[in-house]
Amino acid sequence: MNENQTIAAISTAMAPGGIGMIRISGEESMLVADKVFRSVSGRKLVDFKGYTGAYGKVYDEEGEIDECVAFVYRAPHSYTGENVVELCCHGGVYLVKRALRACIDAGARPAEPGEFTKRAFLNGKMGLTQAEAVMDLISAQGSHGAKAALSAREGAIYRKIHGVADQLLAVSAALAAWTDYPDEDIEEVSDENLSRSLTEVKNNLEQILRDYDTGKILREGVETVIIGRPNVGKSTLMNLLSGTQKSIVTQIPGTTRDVVEETIQLGEVILNLADTAGIHQTDDPVEKMGVELANQRLDRSYLILAVFDSSDILTEEDKELIDKVKDRPVIAIINKTDLERKIELDYIRERIPCIVELSAAAGDGIDQLSSAIFDLLALSRSSQDEGIIANERQRLCVVNCLKSVQEALDAWTMGETLDALGVCIDEAIDHLLVLTGERATQAVVDEVFSRFCVGK
Repeated sequence: MNENQTIAAISTAMAPGGIGMIRISGEESMLVADKVFRSVSGRKLVDFKGYTGAYGKVYDEEGEIDECVAFVYRAPHSYTGENVVELCCHGGVYLVKRALRACIDAGARPAEPGEFTKRAFLNGKMGLTQAEAVMDLISAQGSHGAKAALSAREGAIYRKIHGVADQLLAVSAALAAWTDYPDEDIEEVSDENLSRSLTEVKNNLEQILRDYDTGKILREGVETVIIGRPNVGKSTLMNLLSGTQKSIVTQIPGTTRDVVEETIQLGEVILNLADTAGIHQTDDPVEKMGVELANQRLDRSYLILAVFDSSDILTEEDKELIDKVKDRPVIAIINKTDLERKIELDYIRERIPCIVELSAAAGDGIDQLSSAIFDLLALSRSSQDEGIIANERQRLCVVNCLKSVQEALDAWTMGETLDALGVCIDEAIDHLLVLTGERATQAVVDEVFSRFCVGK
């Protein structure tokens, strides 16, 4: 890939819309744009100042394509840090494709996935974690996920990781001073202070990893299963949460025999939801397969919505389910509250603290369920403003850093030389700087931007 070439791509969705935008970036972006765009004033875009625009039309060899507004951004004050022109015409797919083809015929080459943001990174407009946050912003499905991505885009992750790196750099500098000037009284490298400093770094890294799980839930959703014996209202609940007739609902036990799946947003939480067959003993071979699938989905789900019938007493199957799930993230849903209560609620409460009462048939209690899920997953205590690492690449860097810090602590405990200790600490620093992009290899950078969409 020639990073000096002028590139162009469609930067809006490939679907009909009010506006369609072609972005051009590179030293010759104005020259390329002037070959396809004619302003009503007759002025050329190469004569425009940055942050200015003009109304006109775009053309190709066949003639006029569409009306257009062109915006000019001059280096380094643009998204990529290069000269940029954005051509905005009507959002018909044919029109924007034809306009893009005209730009390519005029001398631009098609941009590769993520190339605009990659150029922004290479030109120092943003760090690697900020660049990764761009795609998280685009794919955010709720306000909390968007808030976490926005804070990362504004540098929250970079600042948090650099705070830990600075702690390690301080220890590394003290070790180097102690090695070079052994006769000096350097308090910072005393047994107590060194152990305390490394332990503090270790605790900070472990907290960052715990916060990652929260961030992953906010971005990708949580694997959730609806479980219970037959006819307690699992499928009715599934339909209520999904807002559509996903599961067949009848009074006949064993109607649901397969796992019915849907991704839904409940409040600010994304649930990768699965409705399952009723858990019960049966001789029917097909029902038995459904029960087996339900148990498999139960085993691999993180969040459990265990449904019970408020109008019926607890059965042995109910109690077996309670015992099976009571030590996992589970919400006991007491369904059919519109009917006379017969269920032994105290029995459930003693084993499952989180209980929500609702009527899936009447559509009551969903807000309470949403709040209970939010609290159970500890999302209400998370702070997206503080920066949450966003993906497996970043998590692996933190894991490797933590491993090196632990090796440093072990080396110090076993009386290893200061040089050995320093090697461990330098490795830990390197892992964090790979995370931020300051020491990332070209292969790492290419992998990050390969996951971007074309046009961004």
